[in-house]
Amino acid sequence: MSFPCSRNEFIQVKASKKDIYGSGDKVSATLKSVFELALEREGSERTAQMLEKIAQELRAAPRPAGGVTTPYVNTIPVAEQPEYPGDRVIERRIKSIMRWNAMAMVVKANSNTNVGGHIASFASSATLYEVAQNHFFRGASENFPGDQVYFQGHAAPGMYARAYMEGRLNEKDLQNFRQELAEGGGLSSYPHPYLMPEFWQFPTVSMGLGPISSLYQARFNRYLQARGLTNWKSEPKVWAFLGDGESDEPESLGAITLAARENLDNIIWVINCNLQRLDGPVRGNGKIIQELEGLFTGAGWNVIKVIWGSEWDDIIKRDKSGLLLKRMEECVDGDYQKYVVEPGSYTRKHFFGKYPELLELVTHLSDEQISKLLRGGHDVRKMYAAYKAATEHQGQPTVILAKTVKGYGLGEAGEGKNISHQQKKMNEKELREFRRRFDIPISDDVIADTPFFRPAPDSAETKYLLARRQALGGFIPARIVKPVALDVPKADYFAEFFKGSTTDASTTMAFVRLLTILLRHKTVGKNVVPIIPDEARTFGMDALFKDIGIYSSKGQLYEPVDKKSLLYYLEKKDGQILEEGISEAGAMASFIAAGTSYASHGVPMIPFYTYYSMFGPQRVGDQFWLAGDIRAKGFLLGATSGRTSLNGEGLQHQDGHSLLHASTIPTCLPYDPAFGFELAVIIADGLRRMFVEQENIFYYLALYNENYPQPPMPAGVESGIVKGLYKFKSGYEGAKIKAHIFGSGSIMQSALKAQLILAEKYSVSADVWSATSYKLLRTDAIRCQRWNMLHPTQPAKKSYVETLLAKEQGAFVAVSDNIRTVPDQIAPWVPGGLFTLGTDGFGRSDTRARLRRFFGVDVESTVIGTLYALAEKKLIDRKVVAQAIKDFGVDAELAQPQLV
Repeated sequence: MSFPCSRNEFIQVKASKKDIYGSGDKVSATLKSVFELALEREGSERTAQMLEKIAQELRAAPRPAGGVTTPYVNTIPVAEQPEYPGDRVIERRIKSIMRWNAMAMVVKANSNTNVGGHIASFASSATLYEVAQNHFFRGASENFPGDQVYFQGHAAPGMYARAYMEGRLNEKDLQNFRQELAEGGGLSSYPHPYLMPEFWQFPTVSMGLGPISSLYQARFNRYLQARGLTNWKSEPKVWAFLGDGESDEPESLGAITLAARENLDNIIWVINCNLQRLDGPVRGNGKIIQELEGLFTGAGWNVIKVIWGSEWDDIIKRDKSGLLLKRMEECVDGDYQKYVVEPGSYTRKHFFGKYPELLELVTHLSDEQISKLLRGGHDVRKMYAAYKAATEHQGQPTVILAKTVKGYGLGEAGEGKNISHQQKKMNEKELREFRRRFDIPISDDVIADTPFFRPAPDSAETKYLLARRQALGGFIPARIVKPVALDVPKADYFAEFFKGSTTDASTTMAFVRLLTILLRHKTVGKNVVPIIPDEARTFGMDALFKDIGIYSSKGQLYEPVDKKSLLYYLEKKDGQILEEGISEAGAMASFIAAGTSYASHGVPMIPFYTYYSMFGPQRVGDQFWLAGDIRAKGFLLGATSGRTSLNGEGLQHQDGHSLLHASTIPTCLPYDPAFGFELAVIIADGLRRMFVEQENIFYYLALYNENYPQPPMPAGVESGIVKGLYKFKSGYEGAKIKAHIFGSGSIMQSALKAQLILAEKYSVSADVWSATSYKLLRTDAIRCQRWNMLHPTQPAKKSYVETLLAKEQGAFVAVSDNIRTVPDQIAPWVPGGLFTLGTDGFGRSDTRARLRRFFGVDVESTVIGTLYALAEKKLIDRKVVAQAIKDFGVDAELAQPQLV
């Protein structure tokens, strides 16, 4: 087969290194000409065969792991690099001062405490942030919410250092870094909006949570626009800064295809590739930048690599042999880390010295100059070019892979070393070297005290810094909340639930009906955000598909297979439902974005995230905790709750502990309602507290899939429902012995049926109480207990549960579809103690009746448990309990389920 030129000749002549570095368009044009000539001479069939042969050889050739990678050089050629618009000299002085203050606050804090802190992360990323702060981050202004920036958590000292120079923080604040309980207050360790509600917007620690949150925030911004709920003059950008080591967290990269699928060109990720994680290299035997490039390119992102600083430009340009690129490709990250900690002579010998031709490229450089060949992430010109290209790119999300040195500037104290992440102290010699390297005006007589330095208000540095932020709209980070009260419905809007139901229904069904009614509310219906992770039909929520539609940025490009059915799957550009697929982490990230829209955009949204309860806090508990930190508002609905109510599914699905998980989050109000009217009262009260009273709380409600009678609401119980406990049904008159049964959720039915048996067979009058929230009861009791402890000479306060039960006599028993620890939360405040029945242990696949007998929460077990509690108080004979066990056919030798 003939060809216009041989493949080897074409590659050698036309794909020279000059073309690779400087003119990708020239290569493309040459290729096009060659193939056009081949088509003319050989025809389409022979040309296709030749192309296939070349493709096979390329596929078989060695290449870096990850596949879709480009040479190990900067993505933006020097010829396409824009002029830097800032004053580089003054910006360097500003950045150097910030480096010093960031270092000083950590060193100073640890000079007489052990509170910890991180120096190395900001040291490596200072240029990344400062270029963005001076030229790209836009602050909030009228009709513009400001760019949303997820700062890398471990770089927090650098953000405090900048705020100090801006005049937003004072010396005392910096002095009390990580000492928030010090006199006058202090600064939190990481970005925590709960602790610093006017400063931080987004929590980014634990690692991995910032990246996934930023993705769904960018998508939620588009959702708000599509539904006509914003009036922005321009669209905010979402920036996320993360570390290369952090990318190993599943939450970091697990959802990146979402951004490409949704064409989210409103998001920019900046990955600080300092090649080190906490204890060692990220990829000592490989190349993390190349690996990440392949992953992001394959996921559909625009990838910009910033590997080499400007000092490398001339060296790269003068390399005609291609050996420099080859050497760059050969070296693994462990090598590059070594070159940082060794002198320039080591790099000359071991990097350039492998090939004699490479040594010729650096003969004009001294060893010291070689040691100062910058990585791209420390070069303001390279980073500006990358940011400008990223902000102008359309149609795709962009990731910038910036190569840096961890601990840059720390010198012997930890620059580039495996210990750098843990570096918290520096001796006087190291401080002097740091001062010299960055030209900090600190005198010898005070340097050992690591004093903070802030230029005078009329200094060139301060004026420049403030002018840049003013030009860009304001300070970042900053959390600016302008309270907007929603016209939420009062409880009587849901009056139909107070009447009860003529047919059996589950609390899940009651909730879906309530949500449907709320969506139709004339003022806040549009603010409701239903969020579902691919389980709408499981929960009976598919009726909402046609009513309000599923949000899709593309609309619906196909005819759904169920189009002829009444409840077909309808996607719309302005759809209201966020259907997140099989991703609880993604759905939770959407809940957080919606639940903080009041702060991010001044547009309060009301998220209702409904999911399989077992896959809530157990699966994505870190995000639940983050929801508290970020002051999110909304409702989490743990559907298919209960270890026995969800029959058949078995060990991995049957949940009996999510209420306990939810109880650990300070701002979360967990409820376990048994009836539809309880749901209505709780949700109405939650809407008032969150969106009228502006409380920074969110709710967790357990929902069950078991159908049973839904009774009307007894008079006057609303307050007890929201406080956590009220008497639902009094015991039968005429019985001689008194008992009390606390029921919750589906197992309330066991309590009610046990009440009847106890009266008829054992002459026990058992009041049945609905325990809607053990956590709220406990929280109230703890507050009173603490007050009493600290005010021992004043009249003692009594908690709600103590006051409510003060005059009650007899035994108290709690039964629920949860582990015993859930009701045990209030045991210390129940008169005479509380005996609990629960579902401790792993679940089983079986019927509800067998499961409830197995765990001991069925009707008969509730009766036995109540009799036993009475016998313990010597109110009945123990023989009565033994006879009941025999009468009910309960196996007394049955082992405790999976308890060790």
